[in-house]
Amino acid sequence: MIIEIKVPQLPESVSEATLLGWKKKEGEAIARDENLIDIETDKVVLEIPAPQAGVVVSILKQEGDSVVSDEVIATIDTDAKAGTAPAAAAPAPVAPSQEAQRVEAAAKAAGVEASAVGFGTAVLPAARKLAADNNVDTSKVEGSGRGGRVLKEDVQNAIAGGAKAAPAPVVDTAGRPEQRVPMSRLRQRVAERLLQSQQTNAILTTFNEVNMKPLMDLRNKYKDRFEKEHGVKLGFMGFFVKAAVHALKKYPIVNASVDGNDIVYHGYFDIGVAVGSPRGLVVPVIRNADQLSLADIEKTIADFGKRAQEGKLGIEELTGGTYTISNGGTFGSMMSTPIINPPQSAILGMHATKERAVVENGEIVVRPMMYLAQSYDHRIIDGREAVLSLVAIKEAIEDPARLLLDL
Repeated sequence: MIIEIKVPQLPESVSEATLLGWKKKEGEAIARDENLIDIETDKVVLEIPAPQAGVVVSILKQEGDSVVSDEVIATIDTDAKAGTAPAAAAPAPVAPSQEAQRVEAAAKAAGVEASAVGFGTAVLPAARKLAADNNVDTSKVEGSGRGGRVLKEDVQNAIAGGAKAAPAPVVDTAGRPEQRVPMSRLRQRVAERLLQSQQTNAILTTFNEVNMKPLMDLRNKYKDRFEKEHGVKLGFMGFFVKAAVHALKKYPIVNASVDGNDIVYHGYFDIGVAVGSPRGLVVPVIRNADQLSLADIEKTIADFGKRAQEGKLGIEELTGGTYTISNGGTFGSMMSTPIINPPQSAILGMHATKERAVVENGEIVVRPMMYLAQSYDHRIIDGREAVLSLVAIKEAIEDPARLLLDL
């Protein structure tokens, strides 16, 4: 029986996706639930598993092609045996564009081989991005895709094998080196949403600083027992999530959003936590954070971080959210003005903790201090609520007992 492999139903906010690397070739056997191909949306990378065991009869779309929901991309024969499918023909050569010809001519004038400029074997966007990030010369990578195309996996193998080299030398008309790399769908989406945020929100930022010593002392005292009891490390982000929920309960407008001429007050607290991934910054959402214990929050954050690195976060985990926390301090940032994640109305920026001289009770003492920044949409949040909600977060961190007593 011939069955069709279709692109899964994409959310309304995702119009199309990009095919990354086929895991099987035509004529190869595939097991039930074995991953056939990865597809990249502007939010996550999804796996398309085989619904039944069989043989890949035809591949209708190539790596790098754009696809939409329910589009047929391959077929599987559940009765066939491996090797019965016809061999796929190599794709016809594509003539280089005028821009490519111009750059190639400039490269030749500079003494650079055309194949090193990138006009030989096709390199898929995901592979090209990974190669650029890791300083890998794709002209020296053997492609395993159809027609010798260089896949992301080929670059990963080259990196694992230590096959790093100088990046492919592309030059401008004056002979100066430059490199052109297409944006990933995630980066395109991030750019679109950040621009949307700047254009539609009246963004202001209020700042404060927090003495981290009480929280650091508490963590140092209980971190070993906490990890032994709950099986997860005790970090700082869990406390900040708790402190944010504490502040949002006091000042509900900071947890609200704008919908046309209406203000929508959310009776729940879905906190987005920005985490890094190989594809860029993603913001998975901790649902109903007010109902979770500190241990549950830390477990959720640890799980998000692990799956973000593996590219296994689901679309539903990256949508929604009523408030976001971003920790630029992990990269050494001392101060920044975070941009609101629409349709949310506020975002908290954490920064690096540094020992500084501060005045306490008329005396100069050294304390581990962190700057906090809360950007907010001034269309619905007045300065009073913005400042007081940030003060509430500060006070909760400086006196964690407030979180237990709801003060």
